[in-house]
Amino acid sequence: MTAGGKLGHVTQALDAVFFDIDDTLFSTTVFADKARRSAVDAMIRAGLQSDRNEAMRELEDVIGEFSSNYGGHFDKVLDRLGPESHAGHNRAVIVAAGVVAYHATKWRELKVYDDVYEVLKWLGTTPMVRGIISAGITIKQAEKLVRLEVLEFLTPSAIFFTDQVGFSKPNPKLYRRVLQRVNLKPERCLYVGDNPTHDIDPCNREGWSTVRIRRSGRHASEEGATTAKHEIRDFFELRRLLQETYGVK
Repeated sequence: MTAGGKLGHVTQALDAVFFDIDDTLFSTTVFADKARRSAVDAMIRAGLQSDRNEAMRELEDVIGEFSSNYGGHFDKVLDRLGPESHAGHNRAVIVAAGVVAYHATKWRELKVYDDVYEVLKWLGTTPMVRGIISAGITIKQAEKLVRLEVLEFLTPSAIFFTDQVGFSKPNPKLYRRVLQRVNLKPERCLYVGDNPTHDIDPCNREGWSTVRIRRSGRHASEEGATTAKHEIRDFFELRRLLQETYGVK
């Protein structure tokens, strides 16, 4: 939908559409919760002596304090629960059980929404550039794309991770640099993301057309300094928008 709630006639041509990954192509929030719960359950089975809810609370606190990219979440949980939480057990085994369960959940649960897969497949048949601009540790974000099985629908030279570009969200220079590298003009590019302050605001400032997907996730109820040109609930609405407003066939 457009910001006003209705699709309009063709207003401008597009050369490219770029996507965020987390909570845009798949539900990072739901996946992370499943993976963390699986990890805690596995740690308890391996000998962690703690109430499940207490262990989950400590894990969430660790993630909040040290970020999701911290490498020692499960070790830190054991530190917080105290030595009695793993008495009689090798703590490395308990930590390893959590790590294995977390990664096993990746194999089972990490996948795009059905509508995302269908629309990306359709986009792959168009001449448009289909790109990614994603913040986070490069190898982790690249692994997500591989596991999500959407690489075949993307333009290989248009995949950008912030660590490699040298600017991170919400720095507008990130989006400016990406377009310099692919030799595109902002007014002929569309960015689709869920985060109003990191995805929408900087792209608006740089002259992109923007689409906010407000399906679920951490940022669903947040507002930024600016408003996205369009707002959608799923990728089927994105396809209609591309066809009817931007003339993508």
